[in-house]
Order: sequence, then structure tokens, then C-alpha cells
Amino acid sequence: MDDPVRFNAYRVPLSRIRGVGRLGFRLLATLALIAAVTLLAYRLLDVNATTAGFFYLVAILVIATTWGLAEASTASVGAMLCFNYFFLPPIGTFTIADPQNWVALFAFLATSITASHLSLQAKKRAREAVDRQLEMERLYALSRAILLTEMTQPVAKQIAYQIAHTFGFSGVALYDRASGEIQRAGPEDLPEFDDKLREVALQGTQLQDDSRQVVVTAIRLGGVPIGSIVLRGSSLSDTALQAVSNLVAIGLEKVRGQELANRAEAARQSEDLKSTLLDAIAHEFKTPLTSIKAAASAMLAITDPLPLEQRELVTIIDEEADRLARLVTEAIQMARIEGGKFQLSPAPHSPGSLIAEVLEQLKPMTDGREIRLEISTGLPSISVDAELIRLAIRQLLDNALKYSPSTAPIIISARGAAGGVVISVTDHGPGVPEAEQLKIFERFYRSSTDRHHVVGTGMGLTIAREIMRAHGGEVSVASRPGHGAEFSLLFPAGPKEKIA
Repeated sequence: MDDPVRFNAYRVPLSRIRGVGRLGFRLLATLALIAAVTLLAYRLLDVNATTAGFFYLVAILVIATTWGLAEASTASVGAMLCFNYFFLPPIGTFTIADPQNWVALFAFLATSITASHLSLQAKKRAREAVDRQLEMERLYALSRAILLTEMTQPVAKQIAYQIAHTFGFSGVALYDRASGEIQRAGPEDLPEFDDKLREVALQGTQLQDDSRQVVVTAIRLGGVPIGSIVLRGSSLSDTALQAVSNLVAIGLEKVRGQELANRAEAARQSEDLKSTLLDAIAHEFKTPLTSIKAAASAMLAITDPLPLEQRELVTIIDEEADRLARLVTEAIQMARIEGGKFQLSPAPHSPGSLIAEVLEQLKPMTDGREIRLEISTGLPSISVDAELIRLAIRQLLDNALKYSPSTAPIIISARGAAGGVVISVTDHGPGVPEAEQLKIFERFYRSSTDRHHVVGTGMGLTIAREIMRAHGGEVSVASRPGHGAEFSLLFPAGPKEKIA
């Protein structure tokens, strides 16, 4: 019995055998046609040598146009021999008496071969033009299918299916580096190319095996490989292959863009919902807080003094009502910032007057604390929303009161700077480590060393930052651990009017 491995190694493909058989049939048909032309010219019509030569040329052109160069060349040689034997003297032999007939014979042979070659080239170019047109039509259909891809199913799988369906590939495998998945389409799954797909996607190269009708090429976007694709069962021009790769890249990028847009929209709707709820809840708190504050203030203002213990309790209620009202106000402002409902009502204000109003609001918290004011004279006015800026300054001052010792002074300054005015709050607390100087402006961030013994929500500095950004300014911190911190609000200059 034959060794099956050896048999497979030497087995000739059936398609090749059929191709050889078809070629042999065409060659025999070619010789038969030359024989028919000879019979027609020599026996039936009895034409001269010149007319016979034209008959042979026409037959060769027909053969070249219908079949190919091999058949046309065979016809040329056969026609030359027949032309020599039947039409050039001495008739009936392959010898030529007149030397001029040798020239005519070879001119006829060269003309027939050249004409058949040109006819074949024209036929080849026409066939290539038809193939390119078909490729363009298929590329258009593929591009349209990719643009209409639905997000309800894996898009890479849909693209692989559309490529296989449009171009008639027996197998398509598409590898997406972002997801790490391989999607397949067509009758053949091509699992043996999985490693090649990953290698080509990593290196951005191309592999081709014409004997197996397989090509593996990288998918690039902006020159960067984002995946790869293997195609089997049909041939594509280099231009069409590159176009397919570009369409796949566009399709994958379209999906990623749509996914990002969907996530952004979902996040935006979530933020809007959260901001709306927070705003509504905060406003609901305002009514009972106003009643508590009014009751506490009325009890403290009665002519008959309350007993000391009761007065201290009412004072605590009054102060904590103020504190809770500030927290609610901060929550409302944060909800407006996050919901994109941040509107300013700017007007010229003196930096000194804004600081004084903040100190008045925080008077219960600053009693017993040393507050130093360093307000430069001749400062320009700043065009700001006074309520919001007082809120931003209050955040910085409240921060300083929390993090600095009660015996250490707090310095509030206002000074001119290049292109604007700077309001700073300086404390003598533990300072802010360099690694945390950017993080402290993030929402709800609390230092791990302070979150358990310092009261706060982590929103104050975030609110101050957003308020300053809305005004075209900025907030910054300068600090060294153990040497306190200086928080600064930089305002762009308003009108040139000087305010003493």
C-alpha cells in the first residue's frame, strides 16, 4: 500500500490536470483552424500568397483575442509552415528558391507574433479594466455596508461577514487589537492563522502565499497598526487590498467613536440627573434651615436673658445652622457647576470689600483667631460675580481655619500682579505635600492624614477652582510640609479704575 504521506506530497491538484487538458485542446483547435484556412485559401479559393498571408494573420488575431499567447504563437508557427509549403515556390516543399521569399516569410512570422502579442495585451488590459471596475463596485458596496453597520451585534464580526460576502472569499478572519478578539466569516474558519494575525498586527507587516491564495495584512489607522485581517480564496490587487484595509480601519474606529460618544452621553445624563437631584434636595433643606436659624436668632435676641446653659445650646444651634446653610449652598453651586448651569453676573468690585464681606460672614468662626489683612492700596477693581467670589474666598479661609493651629495667625492679602489681582490666604498649618498639591483640587479628595480628624467634604477647593475658571482666572497653592500653605486666587484685571 502506498504511504499516504508520500502520496499527498506528490499528488497533482485536479485543477492543474484540468488546466493542462484545456490547453492541449485549444492547441489542437488552433492547428485545426490553421489547416482550415489553408484548405480554404489553397483548394477552394486558389488565392495568391499575399492574400493567403492576410488570411493567416486574421486567423492568428482571432486566436490571440479568443485564447492567449501560447495558442497564438502555435498558430503563427503553423501558419508560417503552411504558408511556406503551399504558397512559396517551390510549392510542396519547405525549401525557398527566392531569397526574397525568406525575407517575406520571416516578416510574416514576426508580424503574426507581434500582432498576436499586441492583441493579447489589449485583451489583458480590457480584462484588467473590467476587474478594476468590479473591485470598485465591490469596494463601494463594502463601504456602504460598513457605514450602515448596526451596533446591536459585534461590529468586527459584521465587517468580516460583509468582506466575505462582497468579494466571495472562502474564509475571512479579522483580529482587533483593542479587544483581542478574532472574528471569522465564510465557509473556512482559518484557525491556523491566529498566530500570524497577532504577529502581523503587532509588527504592521504583510504576508502573502499565492499558491494557497492567502494574504494576511495589517490594518492601520494613522500609521499605527490596530489589527489585522486574513483573506483566502480570491485575489485582490494591491490597491484594492489597501482599500479594504482602510475601510476596515474606518469601520473599527467608527465603532470606537460611537462607543465613546455613547459613554459620554450616558455620563452626561448621569451627571445631569445627579445635579438635578442634588439641586432639588439642597433647596428642600433651605426651608427648614431658615426656620431653625430664625428661631435661634429670635431666642438669642429676647430681652430676658436665657439661662447660661440654654444660651450656649441655642448659640450652638445658631452657629451650626449657619454652617449647614453654607454646606447646602456649596452643594447647590457644585450641582450647577456639574450640570453646566454655571452663569455669572459680573460687576466691578474692590478686592478689599470682598474680603471684608467674607470676614463678616465668618465672624463666628474667626472670633479668637488672629487674622492679618495685607491689602495693597490703589488696586484695580475686578469684574466678578460677587456672591461666587465671596464663596471662593470663604472656602480658602475656612480651609486655613481648619488646618492651622488656633494660636497661629492667618494672613489674607490682596496685591497687584502681572495682568491682574491676586487674593491670597496664608496659614501656618502642616502644609501640603508636593504629591498632593494637584489632587487637593479634585472633587471629594481628602488627604489620608487629615480625613479622620478634620471635618470637611472635600468640595471646597473644587468649588473655588471651578468658580475661578468661570471667571477666566485660576487658583494655586504654594506650600512646603511643616511651613504652612498659601492659596491664591488670580483674577484678570477689570476696568482701569483705581480703588483705594
